[in-house]
Amino acid sequence: MKFVLLFGPQAVGKMTVGQELSKITQLKLLHNHMTIDLLEPFFGFEPEMWQLSTKFREEIFNAFAKSDKYGMIFTYVWAFDQQEDWDFVEKVSAIFDAQGAEIFFVELEADLDERIARNKTANRLEHKPTKRDTASSEKEMLGSNKRFRLNSDENEIAAEHYLRINNTGINPKEVAVLIKEHFNL
Repeated sequence: MKFVLLFGPQAVGKMTVGQELSKITQLKLLHNHMTIDLLEPFFGFEPEMWQLSTKFREEIFNAFAKSDKYGMIFTYVWAFDQQEDWDFVEKVSAIFDAQGAEIFFVELEADLDERIARNKTANRLEHKPTKRDTASSEKEMLGSNKRFRLNSDENEIAAEHYLRINNTGINPKEVAVLIKEHFNL
């Protein structure tokens, strides 16, 4: 079993890279908006939605980690200055680690101008209904960028299997190949 945590700020390309990585490996993709967009129509962006989203993800992780599947990619916006995000990553890692999975951390970073442009791509809007109001989505992205630290500091990630990629101007297929080759997936 392999677990790839693909993380970085909003619109950095996590889902798209995950889609491409899934195509060239046997890894299944659970992008973070699969639970968010399921629950948002019922609860909006209220605490109940976030609590249920976390519960759904944890149940999916527990069941998947016990399966005979090759592995999973999960995308996540990790706020490094928020302890609850560190706790979530630790909990998810522990779920897979308890089942003997190899855990891979892949951090994406891109220039803000690139992320603003990616916020409006057809693929993003097709797969993430809550991002279709691009003005609101951009406002949230810019606000989060000011409120939180969404990329790690140098040497902050102490994982055995860690890769950081600045994917500004790099095709998602190329990024997926880099990840696959680096970790021999």
